[in-house]
Amino acid sequence: MNPSFVSPEILFAGGPSGLTRALERLLLHLDFEDAVVIDGSGDNGGDLLGIDREGKKWVFQAKWKKHSAVDTAAIKEVVEAQVRYRADKVAVVTNTRYARSAVALKDELARVGTHVYLWTGQTLQKLYDAIATERLARRELRPYQSTAFEKLISDLSSTGRALLFLATGLGKTVVGGEVLAWYLSRKPDAKILAVAHMKELVEQLERALWQHIPKDVRTQLLTGDHRPDDLRGITCATVESALHHVKSGYRPDLVMVDEAHHVGADGNYSRLLDAVSSAAQFGVTATPWRGDSFDLSSRFGPTSYALGIEEGMRLGYLAEVRYRLFADNIDWDFIRQNSKYDYSLKDLNAKLFLPQRDEAIRDELINTWARTKNPRAIVFCRTVAHAERMASLLGQVSQWRGAQAIHAQLPSRERKERLLNFRSGEVPILTAVDILNEGVDVPDVNILCFARVTHSRRIFVQQLGRGLRLRPGKEHVEVLDFVSDLRRVAAVLRMRQKVTETDPETLHIPAARNQFEFSDQNAGDFLTEWLRDAADLETRTDDSRLSFPDPNYVE
Repeated sequence: MNPSFVSPEILFAGGPSGLTRALERLLLHLDFEDAVVIDGSGDNGGDLLGIDREGKKWVFQAKWKKHSAVDTAAIKEVVEAQVRYRADKVAVVTNTRYARSAVALKDELARVGTHVYLWTGQTLQKLYDAIATERLARRELRPYQSTAFEKLISDLSSTGRALLFLATGLGKTVVGGEVLAWYLSRKPDAKILAVAHMKELVEQLERALWQHIPKDVRTQLLTGDHRPDDLRGITCATVESALHHVKSGYRPDLVMVDEAHHVGADGNYSRLLDAVSSAAQFGVTATPWRGDSFDLSSRFGPTSYALGIEEGMRLGYLAEVRYRLFADNIDWDFIRQNSKYDYSLKDLNAKLFLPQRDEAIRDELINTWARTKNPRAIVFCRTVAHAERMASLLGQVSQWRGAQAIHAQLPSRERKERLLNFRSGEVPILTAVDILNEGVDVPDVNILCFARVTHSRRIFVQQLGRGLRLRPGKEHVEVLDFVSDLRRVAAVLRMRQKVTETDPETLHIPAARNQFEFSDQNAGDFLTEWLRDAADLETRTDDSRLSFPDPNYVE
C-alpha cells in the first residue's frame, strides 16, 4: 500500500516546500474552496492562504523540522499574519511537534480571544484518514469532453501519440487529467511526466491534477527550486528540469505536454520528447497557433479532437458574449485627406486611431459595471506602468477601492495573494499585463476590458478566454474593446461571422444572445465594408500595406 501524501516519510523527504504543498492538497480534500501557497521572501508569517466552505479565510504557517519542536516564534508569526492578511482563522502546521512554551502561548492567547490551531503530522494523518472518498468530487464531463477523452485514449492506445485542442474555458486540463487517471487505473505503478514551459504553470498543473487522481497517488514538482529523489507517480516538471533528469536516466511511461503550442521543431522540448520516444506522449493546448510554420501533428500525430473558441461560443459551451468595439476614435479627416495613399499597418494604426484616454475607459467601465449582476472585471493593459496607473485611477472610484494590478514584476507571493483576493471577491477589479494569459482560472469574471491591443491571435484568444468560463449564476460576459489596430477589428469581425453563422451540416442555430457591436455604427459600417476583402489581415505584420476604400463611402 502506498504511503499517504501526509505520511511521516513523505513529509520528511519533501522538506519545507513539500509540507506546504501537502497541506494545500489536504485542504482541497477538506472542501476548502480555495487554497494558495504564498510561501517565500516577505510572506509576513503566512505560508498558505485558504478559503473554507463557509467563506472564512485561513492563514497557515508551515514549519518543517528535521527533529526539533516548533517554538513560540511560529505562534507569534502567524498571529501577525492574521492581521496582515485579514484572516478569520489561523493555524501552525508542522511535521514534528510543539514545544511546551508554544502550547502555553497558544492557551494564553485563547484566553484573550485569539485562537491558534496547532496541527502536527499526526493531525494531518487523522484528517487524511477521515476523508470519505478516494478522490476529489469528480466533475461530470461535458459531452464534448467525453468525446475528446475517448479520442485521446483511442489514439494513445493505437499509436502512442495524441493531440488535443480545446479553447480556453473548455477544459483541456480536465480532459488531460482524466487521461492520466485512466492510464493509472490500468498501470498503477506507472511513472508519468507532466511538463510545461514555466515554473508557475507547472505548479498550477500539479494542483489541477489533484482533482483527477486518487488521494494515494503521489505527485511532486521538478523545477529549479524542487529536486526530488523519488519520481514515482506523477512528476510535474519544467522542460529544462525534465530534460536534465532524463539525461540522468529517468524514463517515464507517459508524457503529457501542457500548453503544447510551445513545442517546436528544435529546442529543449524536441530534445526531451526525442529522448523518451518510447513513452506514450500527448499534448494539450488551447491555442495551437505558432509564429513559425511548425506543425504540432508532426510531433503528436493528427489532432485527436479540436473545439475552437468560436465553435465553443456558438454551441453554448462558453459564456454568452456582449462584445463592444469602441472604434469611435477614428480620425475621419485623416481618411478623407489621405484616401489615395496606402500605408503600412503600423503607420496606419498610428494615424487612423486617435489616442484613447484612460478616463474614457474608466467611464465606460462604470456604465457597464452598473448594469452587470455581481460584476467582476479584468482590464488588460499595455505595459506594467499602464496597469499600475489604471489600478490607481480605478481605485479612486468608490466601488473599486482596493483595485490592484497584477504583472510579472511583482513577487510571486504578491501575485498569488492578489489573485486569491480577486477570486474571493475581496478585490473587485484587476488590471493585468499578460500574466493572466495562461493557466489561471478565474471563472467569476464577467467583464473584460481591452485597454491595449495585442497583435498575437494566440494572446487575444487567451485573454478573451479569461471571461468565457461558465459558472452558476453567470449570465454573460461584457467585453469592452478599445481598439487601436485594424488587425483586432479584423479578428473580431471574423469571430462574429463564425459565432453567428448556422452550421450547414447540423443546422445548429447559434445562441442569439451572442452580440458583437460597434459603439459607433458609422465606424462599424465603414470598417466592416473596408475590411471585408482584406484576406488574413489579422495575421499580417506591421509593414504590410493597406489602402483606403473609395473616399465617397466615408460617412
